Amino acid sequence: MTDSTTHLVRNRVIEFLRDNEERIRGEWVATPVFASRSADAAEEADALLGGVRQVIQAGAEEDPSADGFAMVRTVLNSLAARSAGGTSGSKRPDVTLLKDPVLRLWEEQDVAGDVSYYGAIALSTALNTLRLAVLEIELSAGADTILAQQEQLAELSTPVIKLWDGILAIPLIGTLDSMRSQAATESLLAEIVSQQARVAILDITGVTAVDTLVAQHLLKTAMAARLMGAECIISGIRPQIAQTMVQLGIDLGEVATRATLADAFAYALRSAGFSVTRTGDAG
Repeated sequence: MTDSTTHLVRNRVIEFLRDNEERIRGEWVATPVFASRSADAAEEADALLGGVRQVIQAGAEEDPSADGFAMVRTVLNSLAARSAGGTSGSKRPDVTLLKDPVLRLWEEQDVAGDVSYYGAIALSTALNTLRLAVLEIELSAGADTILAQQEQLAELSTPVIKLWDGILAIPLIGTLDSMRSQAATESLLAEIVSQQARVAILDITGVTAVDTLVAQHLLKTAMAARLMGAECIISGIRPQIAQTMVQLGIDLGEVATRATLADAFAYALRSAGFSVTRTGDAG
């Protein structure tokens, strides 16, 4: 298609969209995309039509990031939030339903064969790309949701527990990665300051495996706690983990270690100046 033909086609399509704006709006609002019959449906339809017109004028029908599509993302977000028009149980607005009314009205136009053909391609491409823009919005929202859920899970999986006045414990369960270890360190340090804690226990009874990276995370947390004025104790080192740490040459340095949380708690009480005695008849 020559440049002159391209220019002619685009001008004719833009003219068509402007002349038939009211008819297209009426057809679109009647589709399931606007099934909610929102009071803003007509304005939203006009905005989508304006975006389509802009990308065709710019020759950017295949670019979902084009200015014309970017300016209607608010409308697409609104349609998605209302979950109107999704197919097969999808909550995604099925904007492909907007294509048939436009192409049907285009075919009714008295235009030359080449202009009719290439104009239909331009309209169809623009409306197909509009669907890609919806998909991008959905993927972006999904990624934001996953990230938020990961942060929430990290917070839930690293609770700091007050065992006694000045004694805190943070039980670690499962696999330690950078995000979890960072969340554990931040939570522990915040509670050390808040509770004016003197002893912090890192219990790794529920940690499935310890490697060099995990050991480094534990050491960094212990060092950070010490800098905040609290002694750190690592408990729950099982025989298999102890053997693995020896084989890896992992040295916990001056960090106190205990086999169980109970042992660590008893040590913490003594370190904090408390003594526990049994009263009454134990029998």
